[in-house]
Amino acid sequence: MARFITPGSMGAVSRLDGAPGGKRGAPALDTDTDSTREIKTHFRVCRFIMETGVKLGMRSVPVATACVLYHRFFQCVSVTVYEPYLVAMSCIYLAGKVEEQHLRTRDIINVCHRYFHSSSEPLNCDGEFWDLRDSVVQCELLVLRQLNFHVSFQHPHKYLLHYLLSVKSLVNRHAWSRTPVAETTWALLRDCYHGTMCVRHAPQHIAIATLYLALLSYGVEVPVGEREWWQVLCEDITKEHIDDIISDLLHLYDMEAKCT
Repeated sequence: MARFITPGSMGAVSRLDGAPGGKRGAPALDTDTDSTREIKTHFRVCRFIMETGVKLGMRSVPVATACVLYHRFFQCVSVTVYEPYLVAMSCIYLAGKVEEQHLRTRDIINVCHRYFHSSSEPLNCDGEFWDLRDSVVQCELLVLRQLNFHVSFQHPHKYLLHYLLSVKSLVNRHAWSRTPVAETTWALLRDCYHGTMCVRHAPQHIAIATLYLALLSYGVEVPVGEREWWQVLCEDITKEHIDDIISDLLHLYDMEAKCT
């Protein structure tokens, strides 16, 4: 039978119970509710996806796709049934295919192994390695089936690039050059993928909200005409949409503090 990785130890493996993912044991007792515990788990695993993606040299969009695949999958199944880190590895592998940045399973497994064991050597191509590889590939098929093979997504990135160029042309160029609005906006967008907000809100709305928050944070004012700048750039967005997305993002930052 195939085995899967657990975050505590790459060598500590659990048997699959007839499914292409790993059945998990009972969670440790703590004071969190089940919902809060799941949110924390997903936050940590998405951070794992992002850090692993950087080490694998993945571009931002494939990493975003991996996170969306992960969140979509766990909208269909319970996190208590399938090992989230195995699902994350399979989502990284699948995202590379979807976004045409193909990754070798060996590279993914070794980078993930180093994530949990920073001082260890790469895994040998022995039975354990091939079991892990089989688990990743089998879990990829499970993700595809759960999502009905709908694995291509629109991301906010292309919208944000357009919005940044448009707003930059409107504001005072000295104010723009003195403040890292663009860099901050991209960082805020990346952080959105730590939680389900990246699949609950429209990509155009996320792009607008992150830019709105960055401008507000640095006190950069956009000249007001008959309509607000965000209404000109995205006609179907409302202030309520912006506030909801910012609230969700701030909640993620609060979750980050609890996960460290």
